Amino acid sequence: MNLSATAPALTAERLQALHTQGYALLRNVLDSQQIGELRHAIDQLKPIHWDYSGLLDHYKCVFNRDPLWLAYLDLPGLIELAEAALGADCHVIGQTAWRCHPGFIGAALHQDYQVMELPAALLADPTFELPMQICTAHLYLNDIDANLCPTLVIPGSHRAGRKPAPGETHWHGRTPEPVLCRAGDALLFRSELWHAGSRNRTADRTRYLLQVHYGRRMVAQKFSPYLHFHFNPEVLAACTPRQRRLLGEHAEAEYD
Repeated sequence: MNLSATAPALTAERLQALHTQGYALLRNVLDSQQIGELRHAIDQLKPIHWDYSGLLDHYKCVFNRDPLWLAYLDLPGLIELAEAALGADCHVIGQTAWRCHPGFIGAALHQDYQVMELPAALLADPTFELPMQICTAHLYLNDIDANLCPTLVIPGSHRAGRKPAPGETHWHGRTPEPVLCRAGDALLFRSELWHAGSRNRTADRTRYLLQVHYGRRMVAQKFSPYLHFHFNPEVLAACTPRQRRLLGEHAEAEYD
Protein backbone atom coordinates (compact mmCIF):
# COMPACT_ATOMS: atom_id res chain seq x y z
CA MET A 1 0.00 0.00 0.00
CA ASN A 2 1.28 3.48 -0.89
CA LEU A 3 1.21 5.17 2.51
CA SER A 4 1.91 8.59 0.97
CA ALA A 5 -1.23 8.34 -1.14
CA THR A 6 -3.24 10.61 1.14
CA ALA A 7 -0.75 13.51 1.07
CA PRO A 8 -2.69 16.71 0.23
CA ALA A 9 -0.12 17.77 -2.38
CA LEU A 10 -0.48 14.45 -4.21
CA THR A 11 -4.28 14.65 -4.11
CA ALA A 12 -4.09 18.20 -5.50
CA GLU A 13 -1.82 17.03 -8.33
CA ARG A 14 -4.23 14.23 -9.22
CA LEU A 15 -7.21 16.58 -9.03
CA GLN A 16 -5.50 18.88 -11.50
CA ALA A 17 -5.04 15.92 -13.85
CA LEU A 18 -8.80 15.28 -13.67
CA HIS A 19 -9.39 18.87 -14.73
CA THR A 20 -6.79 18.95 -17.52
CA GLN A 21 -6.62 15.38 -18.84
CA GLY A 22 -9.94 14.02 -17.59
CA TYR A 23 -8.32 11.16 -15.67
CA ALA A 24 -5.62 10.34 -13.14
CA LEU A 25 -3.64 7.10 -12.79
CA LEU A 26 -2.88 6.14 -9.19
CA ARG A 27 -0.08 3.66 -8.65
CA ASN A 28 0.01 0.90 -6.03
CA VAL A 29 -3.43 1.53 -4.56
CA LEU A 30 -3.76 -2.21 -3.82
CA ASP A 31 -1.11 -4.57 -2.46
CA SER A 32 -0.61 -8.17 -3.53
CA GLN A 33 -2.77 -9.55 -0.69
CA GLN A 34 -5.69 -7.31 -1.65
CA ILE A 35 -5.31 -8.22 -5.32
CA GLY A 36 -5.44 -11.90 -4.47
CA GLU A 37 -8.41 -11.40 -2.15
CA LEU A 38 -10.39 -9.56 -4.80
CA ARG A 39 -9.65 -12.02 -7.59
CA HIS A 40 -10.71 -14.90 -5.34
CA ALA A 41 -13.87 -13.02 -4.30
CA ILE A 42 -14.80 -12.33 -7.92
CA ASP A 43 -14.33 -16.01 -8.75
CA GLN A 44 -16.89 -16.87 -6.06
CA LEU A 45 -19.61 -14.54 -7.37
CA LYS A 46 -22.79 -15.93 -8.90
CA PRO A 47 -25.07 -13.89 -11.20
CA ILE A 48 -28.17 -12.36 -9.59
CA HIS A 49 -30.74 -9.80 -10.78
CA TRP A 50 -29.26 -8.04 -13.84
CA ASP A 51 -25.79 -9.62 -13.70
CA TYR A 52 -24.62 -11.51 -16.76
CA SER A 53 -21.88 -13.93 -17.70
CA GLY A 54 -20.18 -15.22 -20.82
CA LEU A 55 -17.10 -13.70 -22.47
CA LEU A 56 -17.78 -10.92 -19.97
CA ASP A 57 -18.82 -11.66 -16.40
CA HIS A 58 -20.39 -8.55 -14.89
CA TYR A 59 -21.62 -8.39 -11.28
CA LYS A 60 -23.47 -5.34 -9.93
CA CYS A 61 -23.69 -3.90 -6.39
CA VAL A 62 -21.07 -6.29 -5.05
CA PHE A 63 -20.70 -4.13 -1.91
CA ASN A 64 -24.03 -5.55 -0.75
CA ARG A 65 -23.02 -9.23 -0.96
CA ASP A 66 -20.36 -9.43 1.73
CA PRO A 67 -18.58 -7.00 4.10
CA LEU A 68 -15.31 -7.90 2.33
CA TRP A 69 -16.11 -5.42 -0.46
CA LEU A 70 -16.55 -2.42 1.85
CA ALA A 71 -12.83 -1.71 2.22
CA TYR A 72 -12.65 -1.10 -1.53
CA LEU A 73 -15.15 1.76 -1.43
CA ASP A 74 -12.80 4.15 0.36
CA LEU A 75 -9.25 3.09 -0.38
CA PRO A 76 -6.55 5.51 0.87
CA GLY A 77 -5.53 7.95 -1.84
CA LEU A 78 -8.51 7.14 -4.01
CA ILE A 79 -11.22 8.31 -1.61
CA GLU A 80 -9.39 11.59 -0.90
CA LEU A 81 -9.31 12.27 -4.64
CA ALA A 82 -12.99 11.37 -5.09
CA GLU A 83 -13.97 13.69 -2.25
CA ALA A 84 -11.78 16.49 -3.62
CA ALA A 85 -13.41 16.12 -7.03
CA LEU A 86 -17.03 15.60 -5.99
CA GLY A 87 -17.34 17.07 -2.50
CA ALA A 88 -16.84 15.77 1.02
CA ASP A 89 -20.44 14.51 0.97
CA CYS A 90 -20.10 12.47 -2.24
CA HIS A 91 -21.38 8.93 -2.30
CA VAL A 92 -21.05 5.66 -4.19
CA ILE A 93 -23.50 5.10 -7.04
CA GLY A 94 -22.27 1.63 -7.92
CA GLN A 95 -19.58 -1.02 -7.37
CA THR A 96 -19.21 -3.65 -10.08
CA ALA A 97 -16.86 -6.59 -10.62
CA TRP A 98 -15.74 -7.78 -14.04
CA ARG A 99 -13.99 -10.71 -15.67
CA CYS A 100 -13.12 -10.22 -19.35
CA HIS A 101 -12.22 -13.56 -20.90
CA PRO A 102 -10.20 -14.29 -24.07
CA GLY A 103 -12.28 -13.20 -27.05
CA PHE A 104 -14.02 -10.35 -25.20
CA ILE A 105 -14.53 -7.56 -27.76
CA GLY A 106 -14.56 -4.46 -25.54
CA ALA A 107 -16.73 -1.38 -26.03
CA ALA A 108 -16.73 1.41 -28.62
CA LEU A 109 -15.62 4.96 -27.87
CA HIS A 110 -18.21 6.54 -25.61
CA GLN A 111 -18.92 8.92 -22.77
CA ASP A 112 -20.59 7.77 -19.55
CA TYR A 113 -22.53 10.92 -18.69
CA GLN A 114 -22.70 14.55 -19.79
CA VAL A 115 -24.80 16.85 -17.61
CA MET A 116 -25.46 19.26 -20.46
CA GLU A 117 -23.97 20.27 -23.78
CA LEU A 118 -21.99 23.50 -23.46
CA PRO A 119 -20.73 26.01 -26.05
CA ALA A 120 -17.42 25.01 -27.60
CA ALA A 121 -16.05 28.52 -27.02
CA LEU A 122 -16.67 28.22 -23.28
CA LEU A 123 -15.01 24.81 -23.06
CA ALA A 124 -12.03 26.05 -25.09
CA ASP A 125 -11.42 28.85 -22.58
CA PRO A 126 -8.57 27.66 -20.31
CA THR A 127 -9.91 29.80 -17.47
CA PHE A 128 -13.19 27.84 -17.39
CA GLU A 129 -13.11 24.84 -15.03
CA LEU A 130 -15.78 22.27 -15.83
CA PRO A 131 -17.28 20.88 -12.59
CA MET A 132 -17.36 17.11 -12.10
CA GLN A 133 -20.54 15.22 -11.26
CA ILE A 134 -19.53 11.53 -11.53
CA CYS A 135 -16.16 9.76 -11.51
CA THR A 136 -15.36 6.09 -12.03
CA ALA A 137 -12.46 4.19 -10.52
CA HIS A 138 -11.02 1.17 -12.31
CA LEU A 139 -9.08 -1.04 -9.90
CA TYR A 140 -6.90 -3.29 -12.05
CA LEU A 141 -6.22 -6.78 -10.73
CA ASN A 142 -3.87 -7.82 -13.55
CA ASP A 143 -0.83 -6.28 -15.17
CA ILE A 144 -2.45 -4.58 -18.17
CA ASP A 145 -0.55 -4.78 -21.46
CA ALA A 146 -1.67 -3.97 -25.00
CA ASN A 147 -3.32 -7.37 -25.42
CA LEU A 148 -5.21 -7.59 -22.12
CA CYS A 149 -8.14 -5.19 -22.49
CA PRO A 150 -6.42 -1.88 -21.72
CA THR A 151 -8.79 1.00 -21.09
CA LEU A 152 -8.53 3.50 -23.95
CA VAL A 153 -8.80 7.24 -23.23
CA ILE A 154 -8.59 10.47 -25.23
CA PRO A 155 -6.86 12.98 -22.95
CA GLY A 156 -8.74 16.25 -22.64
CA SER A 157 -11.86 14.99 -24.41
CA HIS A 158 -14.01 15.74 -21.37
CA ARG A 159 -13.97 19.29 -22.72
CA ALA A 160 -15.65 18.25 -25.96
CA GLY A 161 -18.96 19.17 -24.36
CA ARG A 162 -20.74 16.26 -26.05
CA LYS A 163 -20.57 12.51 -26.56
CA PRO A 164 -18.77 11.00 -29.59
CA ALA A 165 -20.86 10.81 -32.75
CA PRO A 166 -21.45 7.32 -34.19
CA GLY A 167 -18.24 6.22 -35.88
CA GLU A 168 -16.19 9.10 -34.46
CA THR A 169 -12.69 7.91 -33.56
CA HIS A 170 -10.77 11.01 -32.49
CA TRP A 171 -11.12 14.44 -30.88
CA HIS A 172 -8.99 17.47 -31.80
CA GLY A 173 -6.67 15.13 -33.68
CA ARG A 174 -6.14 12.85 -30.67
CA THR A 175 -7.01 9.17 -30.90
CA PRO A 176 -7.65 6.80 -27.97
CA GLU A 177 -4.54 5.89 -25.98
CA PRO A 178 -4.18 2.67 -23.94
CA VAL A 179 -3.73 2.91 -20.18
CA LEU A 180 -0.97 0.36 -19.53
CA CYS A 181 -0.46 -0.30 -15.85
CA ARG A 182 0.30 -2.85 -13.17
CA ALA A 183 -1.96 -4.94 -10.95
CA GLY A 184 -2.94 -2.76 -8.00
CA ASP A 185 -3.04 0.50 -9.95
CA ALA A 186 -6.26 2.51 -10.22
CA LEU A 187 -7.58 4.81 -12.92
CA LEU A 188 -10.04 7.51 -11.84
CA PHE A 189 -11.77 9.27 -14.71
CA ARG A 190 -14.60 11.75 -14.99
CA SER A 191 -17.85 10.80 -16.69
CA GLU A 192 -17.44 13.24 -19.59
CA LEU A 193 -14.17 11.65 -20.77
CA TRP A 194 -14.29 9.85 -24.12
CA HIS A 195 -13.05 6.33 -23.47
CA ALA A 196 -13.38 2.79 -24.75
CA GLY A 197 -12.87 -0.80 -23.72
CA SER A 198 -10.52 -2.87 -25.85
CA ARG A 199 -10.34 -6.53 -26.81
CA ASN A 200 -8.86 -9.37 -24.86
CA ARG A 201 -6.43 -10.57 -27.53
CA THR A 202 -4.75 -13.14 -25.30
CA ALA A 203 -5.26 -16.87 -25.60
CA ASP A 204 -5.39 -17.73 -21.93
CA ARG A 205 -5.61 -14.64 -19.68
CA THR A 206 -8.72 -13.17 -18.06
CA ARG A 207 -8.74 -9.53 -17.01
CA TYR A 208 -10.10 -8.95 -13.50
CA LEU A 209 -11.44 -5.49 -12.69
CA LEU A 210 -13.32 -3.84 -9.84
CA GLN A 211 -15.16 -0.60 -10.60
CA VAL A 212 -16.36 1.97 -8.08
CA HIS A 213 -18.59 4.80 -9.30
CA TYR A 214 -18.69 7.99 -7.22
CA GLY A 215 -21.24 10.80 -7.57
CA ARG A 216 -22.01 14.12 -6.01
CA ARG A 217 -24.55 14.14 -3.20
CA MET A 218 -27.40 15.03 -5.56
CA VAL A 219 -26.58 12.31 -8.12
CA ALA A 220 -28.89 9.33 -7.61
CA GLN A 221 -27.45 6.05 -6.42
CA LYS A 222 -27.69 3.20 -8.96
CA PHE A 223 -28.48 0.19 -6.79
CA SER A 224 -30.23 -2.38 -8.94
CA PRO A 225 -32.83 -3.81 -8.94
CA TYR A 226 -33.95 -0.41 -7.63
CA LEU A 227 -37.39 -0.72 -5.99
CA HIS A 228 -36.49 -4.26 -4.96
CA PHE A 229 -33.06 -3.37 -3.56
CA HIS A 230 -32.50 -3.93 0.16
CA PHE A 231 -29.30 -3.40 2.11
CA ASN A 232 -27.69 -6.50 3.54
CA PRO A 233 -27.82 -6.09 7.37
CA GLU A 234 -24.42 -7.79 7.76
CA VAL A 235 -22.89 -5.23 5.43
CA LEU A 236 -24.43 -2.27 7.24
CA ALA A 237 -23.28 -3.62 10.60
CA ALA A 238 -19.69 -3.80 9.31
CA CYS A 239 -19.61 -0.26 7.82
CA THR A 240 -17.44 2.53 9.13
CA PRO A 241 -19.12 5.97 9.40
CA ARG A 242 -17.53 7.03 6.10
CA GLN A 243 -18.70 3.86 4.37
CA ARG A 244 -22.25 4.40 5.67
CA ARG A 245 -22.16 7.88 4.16
CA LEU A 246 -20.87 6.49 0.88
CA LEU A 247 -23.79 4.06 0.85
CA GLY A 248 -26.28 6.88 1.41
CA GLU A 249 -26.49 7.78 5.10
CA HIS A 250 -26.27 11.55 4.64
CA ALA A 251 -26.94 14.46 6.92
CA GLU A 252 -30.29 16.10 6.31
CA ALA A 253 -30.28 18.46 3.31
CA GLU A 254 -32.69 20.61 1.31
CA TYR A 255 -34.41 17.78 -0.58
CA ASP A 256 -34.56 15.15 2.15
